[in-house]
Amino acid sequence: MAKLQAIRGMNDLLPDQSPVWQYLESTVKAVLQSYGYAEVRTPIVEQTELFKRSIGEVTDIVEKEMYTFEDRNGDSLTLRPEGTASCVRAAEQHGLLYNQVQRFWYTGPMFRHERPQKGRYRQFHQIGAEAFGMQGPDIDAEVILMTARLWRQLGIDQAVELQINTLASSTARHAFKSDLVAYLETRKDVLDADSQRRLATNPLRILDSKDPNTQALLDSAPNFNDYIDEESRNHFEQLCALLDAAGVNYVVNPRLVRGLDYYGKTVFEWVTSALGAQGTVCAGGRYDGLVEQLGGRHTPAVGFAMGVERLVLLLEELDVVPASARQLVDVYMIGIGDENLAPAMAVAEALRADAGINVQLHCGGGSFKSQMKKADRSGAQLAILMGSEEREAGEVAVKPLRSAAEQIRLPIENLAQALKQRLEQELGE
Repeated sequence: MAKLQAIRGMNDLLPDQSPVWQYLESTVKAVLQSYGYAEVRTPIVEQTELFKRSIGEVTDIVEKEMYTFEDRNGDSLTLRPEGTASCVRAAEQHGLLYNQVQRFWYTGPMFRHERPQKGRYRQFHQIGAEAFGMQGPDIDAEVILMTARLWRQLGIDQAVELQINTLASSTARHAFKSDLVAYLETRKDVLDADSQRRLATNPLRILDSKDPNTQALLDSAPNFNDYIDEESRNHFEQLCALLDAAGVNYVVNPRLVRGLDYYGKTVFEWVTSALGAQGTVCAGGRYDGLVEQLGGRHTPAVGFAMGVERLVLLLEELDVVPASARQLVDVYMIGIGDENLAPAMAVAEALRADAGINVQLHCGGGSFKSQMKKADRSGAQLAILMGSEEREAGEVAVKPLRSAAEQIRLPIENLAQALKQRLEQELGE
């Protein structure tokens, strides 16, 4: 019988990988909460109509990438391909938006059926933040400052670049889109295949084409800057002034667009050259019309999402994950002989409770030599040994596993404090 394997593009996260994910997730959570953002958790499955109405029926996501199926009642359901629409749906459904100011964040798996490659998978994970009820550029600046702070916390700020743009009002975009299509229709044969298809569905995405012939053609195309309405221009100029005042470096990229229909005014991306072609690690912008589009009342909103897999790749590439973040087990506890198992277990419980030390207790018996091998494989800094002699003396033996320091004996009383100091010495902190 053939062995069962994971679905292509949907990967297992193994124990040797999870510490980096946990480090990233805990760091992001701390930064988001420091700005007053509260967590929301939404279902993985939503009504298909939610994504058709929010993302746009003629986008690549809806047309080609969504995992959509009918349930037993004949309802069309979809595995969520992104988090903003679900967050808006949840907030509107529970009456959290009208005449209110809200700041939310979320995390979880998303699903898109596309060709798997490094940093891009069919089940991928995002962390996002959404702010509702604030229409000024100050909240746009805040979400960008929040991400900038996160990069500093993670130690990757020198490896990412902020690109920003304004997509102006829907009226301005419509006028520009009409003129852009008219220009490109007469030069359609020069466009790459993707851009030819987008010409009839989502022409603004052509601005983001990586094809050199298409980019050369766009050099003489209508300039979107000539179509920006005064309100959007003022909003963008104020945003830039706030970023300048905060010392945030950025590049204005007039060809930066987002792949989702609901964006307007501010859009931004954080990009890196350290990951090859998959260079965007975080992206977002303003979407003032989405709540109304989904059946609610007009509500200004701005947000972003970051790809966890790509950020993990970047952390690994730059080798900035601290050793302590990878340290799952601090101490490996061994009770030598059956009569010392219960006392050793009691000491392990006390260390966990009193000092927050991660203790792995040896279970399953075996020779002393095999137990020490398992202690070494655990990755712990120290092994604590309790034999009958130590137990009767009210002590334990402490053996360093990662250094040449001598084995010592310590009294069980006040053991927690002594071990914390030893661990700090072993880790060099």
